[in-house]
Amino acid sequence: MTFEELGVREDLLRAIAELGFERPMPVQERVIPHLLNVDGDVVALAQTGTGKTAAFGLPVLQRTDTSVSAPQALILSPTRELCLQIGSDLEDFAKYIPNLKVLAVYGGSSIESQIRSLRRGVHIVVATPGRLIDLINRGEVKLDNVHTVILDEADEMLNMGFLESIDEILSYLPEERKMLMFSATMPQEIAKIAKKYMNNAQEFVIGTRNEGAANVNHIYYMVHARDKYLALKRVADNSPNIYGIIFCRTRRETQEIADNLINDGYNADSLHGDLSQQQRDIVMKKFRDRMLSILVATDVAARGLDVDDLTHVINYGLPDDIAVYTHRSGRTGRAGKKGTSVAIIHSKEKGKLRDIEKKIGKTFERKEVPSPQHIIEKQLYNLADRIERVDVDEEEINKYFHGVSRKLGWLSTEDILKRVLSIEFNRLLEYYKDAPNIDYVEEKSRKKDKENKAKDDRPRTKEEKDRRTAEKGMARVYINVGKADGFYAGNLIDILNHNVTGQRVDVGRIDLMPNYSLFDVKKGDAARVIGAIKGADFMGKRLMSEIADPEKDYARVAARRSREAAASGDQNFEQFHRKGHGGKKKGGKRRK
Repeated sequence: MTFEELGVREDLLRAIAELGFERPMPVQERVIPHLLNVDGDVVALAQTGTGKTAAFGLPVLQRTDTSVSAPQALILSPTRELCLQIGSDLEDFAKYIPNLKVLAVYGGSSIESQIRSLRRGVHIVVATPGRLIDLINRGEVKLDNVHTVILDEADEMLNMGFLESIDEILSYLPEERKMLMFSATMPQEIAKIAKKYMNNAQEFVIGTRNEGAANVNHIYYMVHARDKYLALKRVADNSPNIYGIIFCRTRRETQEIADNLINDGYNADSLHGDLSQQQRDIVMKKFRDRMLSILVATDVAARGLDVDDLTHVINYGLPDDIAVYTHRSGRTGRAGKKGTSVAIIHSKEKGKLRDIEKKIGKTFERKEVPSPQHIIEKQLYNLADRIERVDVDEEEINKYFHGVSRKLGWLSTEDILKRVLSIEFNRLLEYYKDAPNIDYVEEKSRKKDKENKAKDDRPRTKEEKDRRTAEKGMARVYINVGKADGFYAGNLIDILNHNVTGQRVDVGRIDLMPNYSLFDVKKGDAARVIGAIKGADFMGKRLMSEIADPEKDYARVAARRSREAAASGDQNFEQFHRKGHGGKKKGGKRRK
């Protein structure tokens, strides 16, 4: 199907072609012909971002008579932001319709200027319920000529307590008019409104009732409650080009998370009900203009928020109402593009997650919280992509290239590349140097791990006991990494070569265990080896070493130290800052 085959007029076709519209989306294919050619009302169940504004907007514009200087169509929306967005879209669609006037009326803005515009004459009014009732009561809006009324995000308006306002507004409208309701979910209240105010309503379901958006990938990370913020940062760090919304349950939590992210150098800001309308407008403009990459918001503040190309929606905890999750996740994966909805939860929220899965007909994929190594690799490859794709102004850069080239001429290409990467990533590397695993390990898995450790690590035979005893003339040395850490004999030799100074160290027998290792060195070298190993790094883990005690249970020692490291992880982390984690430490000037 094409828009022309749907019956869309030539002047509208021209405008939407310039906007990049090529083929109608499913909701447009079903709604546009009905509004243009069929009597009766419509209830359309479709997710945010499926093309609803064009589905009702194009027929409404086509049916508007510009010779009649009075409102002929009324579009109700739950929030100021959505109201402005719909008004802007309709004006774009109506680019080649002479003299057609669209007016958005909403609270938080001067009512006097809106009244002046109404008195000059408008054809389509887009309104929030409260401001529209105010204008009706002042006698500034007459709805006698309205032939089409549209309730967009109807379920959101009910959630925000607008049911009585909708009842009042509909009582002012002519009985002979078309009515459309667009909703992402179908609560009972929507059905009641349809039964009370609509005639022979045709129901269009795009997808399945109450389902999540088809192009959204749903994943979750499970961590201890104390580690949620650390997990949030790792999710953001693992997506160098993130452009997303983090949803929080309360205004206080929203502001705290936003403040912490800003202090840690992330390009973030908050949106919640404690902000003035002017402050909200400034934040939203920055976010839409991509001056912010992360918006931290409450559900109420973000209702009706219409932003394209979001890569992520992050649930900093799950909402109590499953319909709220549907609205959150529906803000990404729009207009045929892929999106990701992330839930960061603790163990007590797992039941709620399963309830959401059943309701939306989607399965959440559990993933491990990104490891420091994976994050660093992802960031490095992203920098490589940026370097590869950067536009070079040959004429301008050549003015300075010779001098810089002479200055750096003593460096090899490899040296220069290493220095470029270090400028960007030294702080990132330092921050994640000793970062622990923060995935929540369920009790069954923990119990199984303990059984395996007991089986593998505790000496039960003479041969196993002998592992802790050095050969004659040698000292047995313990080190707190093993096969589970990816540590093998070659790694040990490499560490000794790079860290032990003075004479060469001869290494005897090496025993690699899952969580620790034991090896022999000459007694005279033992103190020098232990001193060199302590504090060194292996794959992000700080090394510890000592003379091995034959009676000591090193499996338990390793397990205890891992727990202690995880418990104190928050305090041990160095802050790092972003433009790809550039900038200075807290107290210095942060780069934007």
